[in-house]
Amino acid sequence: MMSDDFEGTLWTAVAHIITGVIGSGVLSLAWSMAQLGWIAGPLAMVIFASVTLFATFLLCDCHRGPDPEYGPGRNRSYLEAVDMCLGKTNAWACSLFIHVGLYGTAIAYTVTSAISMRAIQKSNCYHREGHEAACEYSDTYYMLIFGAVQLILSQAPDFHNIQSLSVIAAVMSFAYSFIGFGLGVAKVIGNGFVMGSFSGVSTTTSIEKMWLVAQALGDIAFAYPYSLVLIEIQDTLKSPPPANQTMKKASTMSIITTTIFYLFCGGFGYAAFGDNTPGNLLTGFGFYEPYWLIDLANAFIVIHLVGGYQVYSQPIFAHFEKWICEKFPENGFLNNEFFLKPPLMPAFRWNPLRLCFRTVYVVSVTAIAMSFPYFNQVLGVIGGVIFWPLTIYFPVEMYFKQMNIEAWTRKWVMLRVFSYVCFIVSTFGLVGSIQGIISAKLS
Repeated sequence: MMSDDFEGTLWTAVAHIITGVIGSGVLSLAWSMAQLGWIAGPLAMVIFASVTLFATFLLCDCHRGPDPEYGPGRNRSYLEAVDMCLGKTNAWACSLFIHVGLYGTAIAYTVTSAISMRAIQKSNCYHREGHEAACEYSDTYYMLIFGAVQLILSQAPDFHNIQSLSVIAAVMSFAYSFIGFGLGVAKVIGNGFVMGSFSGVSTTTSIEKMWLVAQALGDIAFAYPYSLVLIEIQDTLKSPPPANQTMKKASTMSIITTTIFYLFCGGFGYAAFGDNTPGNLLTGFGFYEPYWLIDLANAFIVIHLVGGYQVYSQPIFAHFEKWICEKFPENGFLNNEFFLKPPLMPAFRWNPLRLCFRTVYVVSVTAIAMSFPYFNQVLGVIGGVIFWPLTIYFPVEMYFKQMNIEAWTRKWVMLRVFSYVCFIVSTFGLVGSIQGIISAKLS
């Protein structure tokens, strides 16, 4: 039995997963449910959760090879797993999707954090001036603040150095989910009845309804994105027991927990507001009071997204820096590390490559977020782009290779049909969300 010198456990994996899964996506689920209605909305969430968990089980067996538990080959990242199982061509295509998805998630987190910080200011303004006051503020200033924080945190050398940040972020995600759920329950009780309908929001044309349904599916897809970083999380786990077994348990616990949260938050948000459900449950100002609780929830969101941003950005940093250091192994600028001891602070390691590349990365993410600050549409596009290839296609193909599944056997046919159906749904969500961004930009 192999033993690895890593410190990750079932609970640190759960914390990483919850940090990755419950992000800005949870805030859009009440709006998504409003577009789909009381039958299709909850059903869509459960189906996406089940599909994600099933594909995750396939992916967990690709961390080691050729044996999924004790194989000598160890993949440190999703990309390495694709390279080992499917070859260089597939690895190149996978790399493109991974980095677009990770980068896009960082953009979405920047947009969402700015909206939440702005919501705190608006909430205080409405409390002072009244609910009809013109409390309008720009997102730009808050995006710059969030970007400045990420410039500092991004200098952490690797994934293993941010475990405590991930645990804190997971706690924050539970906190604001409970607050959103509680505010929704209170609103329903205050109304005295449950709003909403079986068919969802009414529209003037069937085409408009189709685009809204597509955006809703894209938003739900974005709510289950952590396949992007699953291998990296699994690589932190100590063994024995085998890391794939621990990861499957952690994934099951995390996805069941987050899906229950999603159903409660989305369901009670829709029950509270019906057709008027805001795009972002805690910042769309369906809730005005108690203002301090809304402020607290949005502060928790920001803290969570600070950690979530790093969970999704560290794999990009690791991949690029490893590639360029291997290409120029003798270059001191790229490979040398230095120790810096600021006054009243502990000493830390820094590297010129890390400082320059990660600064450019954070600045570019912030600039794009400032150009496209459209919450629901951005989430839908990212979800539509990454869900099928990274959550479904590559895990299925790697499973075929890892387990030597022969073509046209029953298992092969069922997994192929599963993959094709998910591709159609993801494409539908992507097209609808792109249409939403175009409409928002032109208006």
